[in-house]
Amino acid sequence: MIIIISSALILVLAIILLSGRGSFLVAGFNTLPKDIKDTYDKKALSKFFGKILLPIAFLTFLLLIEDIFSWYVWAYTVIVLGICLFAIIYSRTGGRFRKPI
Repeated sequence: MIIIISSALILVLAIILLSGRGSFLVAGFNTLPKDIKDTYDKKALSKFFGKILLPIAFLTFLLLIEDIFSWYVWAYTVIVLGICLFAIIYSRTGGRFRKPI
């Protein structure tokens, strides 16, 4: 039951972010000063992290099959950490989410 609730919560957060209105949910973004926040494309940033949360929600739901495949918990951990590492590196390099000057 906890797995289903967790994956549903992650899915709801992903949908909010995919709508482009959830930039306040992005960790650290809401703590930036207003002048720095205004230099970012909030909609693109929100959509990116929404796309990151979708596979995590799906993989979390698949934890229900852990009884069948005991190796899945390890695979889940490695895949989710890889997705998170990719998201951090991709979002922090290249100024991808900065508004054009």
